[in-house]
Amino acid sequence: MDTRPVRLLVVDDEPHIADLVATVARYEGWQAVTAGSGEGALRTATEFKPDIVVLDLMLPDIDGFAVLDRLREVGQVPVVFLTARDGTADRVAGLTRGGDDYLVKPFSVEELMARLRAVLRRSTGPTWQRSVLQVSDLVLDEDTREVRRAGRLVPLTPTEYELLRYLMRRSPAVLTKPQILDHVWEYDFGGRSNVVELVISHLRRKLDDGAEPLIHTVRGVGYALRRAAG
Repeated sequence: MDTRPVRLLVVDDEPHIADLVATVARYEGWQAVTAGSGEGALRTATEFKPDIVVLDLMLPDIDGFAVLDRLREVGQVPVVFLTARDGTADRVAGLTRGGDDYLVKPFSVEELMARLRAVLRRSTGPTWQRSVLQVSDLVLDEDTREVRRAGRLVPLTPTEYELLRYLMRRSPAVLTKPQILDHVWEYDFGGRSNVVELVISHLRRKLDDGAEPLIHTVRGVGYALRRAAG
């Protein structure tokens, strides 16, 4: 069993916010470091190899989206955005470009830590009952956390992986948005059920790529993963 502390990187150009989050994380027994710029975050990530990143969008050199893109080039470290930008377009961009959660300032440190723990659970998965799930030519290996469609490797963020895993485990059942929110996000998302639509849309683009669609919308109910009838 892996008992080493969680490594957290907090990226924010407001030192009092970065230090507050890092201090609370250390109180939880985590290892936490901070960075005040995008380039500084990338250098620190290379050396520190964080398990999870808290990332502001508004940084003095490159913005948080550019930092996320460059982090995604070298791995799938979970990223939670923490920003004052509360527009719907920013939320959509943050989630569809690969962010695992999005929290707006001013914020509760307790809520942030709860969200970080939920994202970490999604990224590491359970350590029991591992298996290979398959629906049609879509295969999910719970041991390696690899997803393949017709043999093609499909890279997923931790949130996308957990949502797909839930759909596959319950296939061909129809799952409602509240069921998905409760299982995948594990906390009240403030009624913003459109986050499910965003991640489902992103999953479809990654999985289908010209192949038979497997994730189906059941109007007025929810979503199901299964082969099309007939």
